[in-house]
Amino acid sequence: METGDPRNSVPPGRSGPFFGFVGAIGVVALAVSAGPLVALADRWSELPAAFWTMAALAVACDARPFVPPGRRQTSAVFPSTCFTFAILLGWGFGPAVAVQAVAVAVSGLRLGYAPWRTGFNAAQYACALAAAYAVTRIGPGELFDGGRLHWTDVAAVGGATVAWFVVNYGLVSSAVRLRFGDRWWPSVRSGLAYELLATGSLLLLAPVLVAAARASAALIPLVLVPLFAVYRMARLSAEREQLADVDPLTGLPNRKALLTEVAEHVHLHGDRAARGAPDAHLALLLLDLDRFKHVNDALGHAVGDRLLVEVSARLMGAVDGGDMVARLGGDEFAIVVPRLTDIDQARERADRVVAALAEPVPLDGLPLDVGGAIGIALYPDHGEDFATLMRHADVAMYDAKHRNDTVAVYAPESDHNSAERLSLLADLRRVLESGPSAQGGETVGVRGGDGAALQPALPVRADRPARNQRPARDGGRGRSGDGPNRWLRRRRDRAEERHDDDLIERILTGADPIRRRAAHAGAGSVADPFVVGDTQFTPATETADGDVTHDAEATVSTGAPGVIGPTADGSTAAEPDDQAAHPGEITMYYQPQIAIATGEVVGVEALLRWRHPRRGMVDPGELIQVAEQSAVMRLLTRRVVDDVVEQLAKWSAAGLTLRAALNVSVRDLHTGEIADQIADRLARYGVPPERLQVEITEGALMADPRRVLASITQLHRIGVGIALDDFGTGYSSLQHLRRLPLSEVKVDRSFVLGMAEDPDDAAIVRSMIELAGALGLRVVAEGVEDERTWRLLHAAGCDVAQGWFHARPMPAEDLVAWLSRYRPVRPAEAGSRSGPASEGESKASS
Repeated sequence: METGDPRNSVPPGRSGPFFGFVGAIGVVALAVSAGPLVALADRWSELPAAFWTMAALAVACDARPFVPPGRRQTSAVFPSTCFTFAILLGWGFGPAVAVQAVAVAVSGLRLGYAPWRTGFNAAQYACALAAAYAVTRIGPGELFDGGRLHWTDVAAVGGATVAWFVVNYGLVSSAVRLRFGDRWWPSVRSGLAYELLATGSLLLLAPVLVAAARASAALIPLVLVPLFAVYRMARLSAEREQLADVDPLTGLPNRKALLTEVAEHVHLHGDRAARGAPDAHLALLLLDLDRFKHVNDALGHAVGDRLLVEVSARLMGAVDGGDMVARLGGDEFAIVVPRLTDIDQARERADRVVAALAEPVPLDGLPLDVGGAIGIALYPDHGEDFATLMRHADVAMYDAKHRNDTVAVYAPESDHNSAERLSLLADLRRVLESGPSAQGGETVGVRGGDGAALQPALPVRADRPARNQRPARDGGRGRSGDGPNRWLRRRRDRAEERHDDDLIERILTGADPIRRRAAHAGAGSVADPFVVGDTQFTPATETADGDVTHDAEATVSTGAPGVIGPTADGSTAAEPDDQAAHPGEITMYYQPQIAIATGEVVGVEALLRWRHPRRGMVDPGELIQVAEQSAVMRLLTRRVVDDVVEQLAKWSAAGLTLRAALNVSVRDLHTGEIADQIADRLARYGVPPERLQVEITEGALMADPRRVLASITQLHRIGVGIALDDFGTGYSSLQHLRRLPLSEVKVDRSFVLGMAEDPDDAAIVRSMIELAGALGLRVVAEGVEDERTWRLLHAAGCDVAQGWFHARPMPAEDLVAWLSRYRPVRPAEAGSRSGPASEGESKASS
């Protein structure tokens, strides 16, 4: 008789070894039991009333054994074990085997076991009883001789108990391993503690029964009282454990039960995959309902609960019998679909769920739509444990929501919160914390994404050299005291000479260039000069009244200390030796912006670059995306503003009048701190506000127009220009263009790149230029990479071009060298020449 119990079936391909083992155990059991059972025929009349009482109780108790819920890999607890082991101790092996066989037959019939399973259970008990009886025969004489229990009897009973348990549990575990192919020790260890407690307690109660039987058979039924008490406590404990696995509202399994189910299926499916079975895939479907919060807010939580109950019933009707539906909490459900051959079957199951939820749910006369998004993760393709499958299903589910779709399968490219991203964010925080978070003696409180306060930087004077300034060089080689590892050498040389606090301060000062410069300034040291082109300048210094002065002396210097630009041999600064511990370097690159009509360089756009010690140059889009997810974005904005304004001051000291544009994120515009920070830096470095321009995207503008407009208005009052970046790719309206204090719009490169080949793109760009011109706004075209596009923009009336046709983004020192070689070219003068790139000097190398 086959039932739904999984232990009544044998997986394909394992029936031969398994049934061979079962047959062998049956033969052994018959061999050891045949003689005692035959001899028992002459003893029935001699057996006392105590034996018959125990036999009756053994059969009656096994008619209702205790089956722990959810324990598929361990046997039920059979109270007959206590009575049959007592019969073994008191009346020998034959009576014990006979009573145990009857009890096993009754319990097998009661629990619906297959015939082979009932026969195996009887055989295993016979072997266990035979082993125990053999141990008892080792001791001298009969147990309980003279009605007294001697120490030899105690040793014999203990040995018999151990023998019974080892043989019984070993046979059952071996049978399970042969059927399911599990590894021996992990499965044995997982059920050993439970079996020791449950079965061991019954076995150790047997000597008490024997002692009671020696006194009077009437004492034997009294053992039912503690057995019933133990049974009830075990039942209540099991029910509490079962309730802990059930969602109280819907009656579905909860997250804890889901974890157990997936862990068990992963084990079984791993075994199927090892055998090469085609149905070795397991799908985890994660469902999140749409607009459920609106139902709770509008109709109340009682109606929301009824809706969840109805959704649960529909989900149960949409899945097969072997699937598991669980409620994780709120409006999230999970479905486990085992034994799949490919992802298409998982999609088919998800489509059935979507169809089941398509019909509105009538509640209180209102038809409520309960659609949702489903994310699918497949074992082993997308993960080999519950945590990984759950996270990947969650990623797929939110991907479906983002695409306004109903079903999505996990794809690595959609996972924006991977461990790699978290590691990248941690490295970004480290590289930003190594630089200044506040300047000029400020104690601005900045907190990271984890809420921890970040230590503010030491006060920094305005006469500090550029952060990107190369170490002083002597003959093309770094001086012995310089270099990124200078403080490491000094720590090794002088650690024994200094007090601990002084040593720590020395290490921090040596490691942090800002601390080092502040220490030099405090000691009255003169800042190192720097060189732009053929002129050497002394950085700006503060006078006693707070004014900023600049001194310059005309000198020609190549490879001199503090030179900005390539070294004498054309090499760049050496990378740190301790790359494993160093998070890399944040630098600013600048791309020139060229007035199309005159060919003059009118400005630059500051672009963020991060050279990671392991990943190399991090993609700027990924960098911003990672930073915007946490408070690290505030630190990054501070670094960008500091660097750009400081660089403008250097260029101003060198006689270069350039306008620099920098990008700010929606997070910066929402806080309202960006305007105060920019105003403070402009005043500190003496940079006119019109020399700086802030670029905002249409997406940032539409995220929260009220707060963004307040920040933009404050920047406009300071005198900083406002540019609308990526114009044409967002959702800004003409009303926003009219209301915002804009000075410039930047046509997105996606339109500019194709305008030479695509008439539609060309028409869109011309329309944008005409619209911006009508509003009195300057137009900058991004992505200008060839002469034809340059000429088309000139013909359309575009003001400024930016792109690789003129120059790629480059560090500040390379930009100075590029400017010294650049010669303006007007479209009308280019003639047969190929524009700026034809001169060989105007186009910067990447």
